[in-house]
Amino acid sequence: MSHEVYENPLCGRYAGKEMQYIFSDKSKFTTFRKLWVLLASCEKDLGLPITDEQIKELKDHIDDIDFEAAARIEKEVRHDVMAHVKAYGAQCPNAAKIIHLGATSCYVGDNTDVILMDKALKTVIAKTVSVIKNLSEFALKYADTPTLGYTHFQPAQPTTVGKRATLWIYDLILDLEQLEFARASLRLLGCKGTTGTCASFLELFEGDAQKVKKLEDMICKAVGLKAQPVSGQTYSRKQDSVVIKALSGLCESAMKFAGDIRLLAHEKEIEEPFEENQIGSSAMAYKRNPMRSERISSLARYVLSLVAAPEITAGTQWLERTLDDSAARRLYIPQSFLAVDGILNLYINISQNLVVNEKMIERHLNTELPFMATENILMDAVKRGGDRQELHEVIRQYSIKAGNRVKSGEENDLLQTLCEDERFMLSYEELQKTLDPKNYVGMAPAQTREFIEEYVAPLIKTREAFSQEVEIKV
Repeated sequence: MSHEVYENPLCGRYAGKEMQYIFSDKSKFTTFRKLWVLLASCEKDLGLPITDEQIKELKDHIDDIDFEAAARIEKEVRHDVMAHVKAYGAQCPNAAKIIHLGATSCYVGDNTDVILMDKALKTVIAKTVSVIKNLSEFALKYADTPTLGYTHFQPAQPTTVGKRATLWIYDLILDLEQLEFARASLRLLGCKGTTGTCASFLELFEGDAQKVKKLEDMICKAVGLKAQPVSGQTYSRKQDSVVIKALSGLCESAMKFAGDIRLLAHEKEIEEPFEENQIGSSAMAYKRNPMRSERISSLARYVLSLVAAPEITAGTQWLERTLDDSAARRLYIPQSFLAVDGILNLYINISQNLVVNEKMIERHLNTELPFMATENILMDAVKRGGDRQELHEVIRQYSIKAGNRVKSGEENDLLQTLCEDERFMLSYEELQKTLDPKNYVGMAPAQTREFIEEYVAPLIKTREAFSQEVEIKV
């Protein structure tokens, strides 16, 4: 790393090594060379005058790219693909004349982009499955643990810690469907020539259209992806939009999870992992800031801001193509994946190491439960002959007074006040029995187990998860 020029923090601080490699120059341009070798090999097999020696020479130099030579040439010719054609040719003098034969720049450029996105999506999908797996284990562990529900971030009817986790999981399952759809729908450009008509290849094969079709079929089969059925010079840029939208959907869910953890950390109920030597604040030594969750929110916000770029690109491709997509695509495709990779590494780390402070959860429940128990108390009092309307108003007035006590830092005395009112005909012991939190969580425990067993477990079983060994750099 040079400290005198800007370095992209997506690489230096956030994304993992695997994703960085996928979008590296080494990965990109070795893929160029593999595609050139594949093109030449298929053309040879279909009868063009290309020798085994030329193919071997090309194969021998796939990995030893002279990047400095390519950079010098590009400065002269102002064309990145031709610079690499010439640099490759200099290393393969016998094969130089048949490199890129019949192809346009998009043969290597577009097909490489699709191959790299396919690899990157595979990694994103595996890491998403890992998060789902972690959260499902967490949900089952805390399926029965009552906790205050929050609506509008105000205390509401209790749920369980595990049930809340199922909401995070379900969002991710929806994302997984979109990610897998995006990957399954990826299509190569193939080899269709400068305007998508295959004219140059038809010329090479002396008008034999079947050989032209066979050439593309052979290349696609070797790569393991189908080609778009029709194209201009480039593959349809709507394909990029499908991919980036799937990534942005994952970011929506990650941001929701991270926001929830930040709110719960404020309540001291659930926290992300905090390392022994970790510093929360340069000034306030006691701080335990939820920096991992905050970073997820920040990176997710960035990816969400990128969604419009591929949409605009798809909508402004003139006729068979224009080049105003190039600079933007060099940025938003790799950067979306790098940012999402950083998010998923954090998500795996947090979901595997969530800290649940059950005593704090219980304290908050105990503070609010008397208010939530009033409906049951009202029903019990009515069963004993009380007037429903009268008692409802009494409870309302007592609840307001008790609420003001709580806001003043005093204990909630609602139950004591109610038992002292003879109109309710209930003892303090009877009122206390109404405060078991498990009486207020409804079907949350069962819903959690059923969801994990019926929906999540089969999904995990049929999909590959990523290793839990992810790197949190800083």
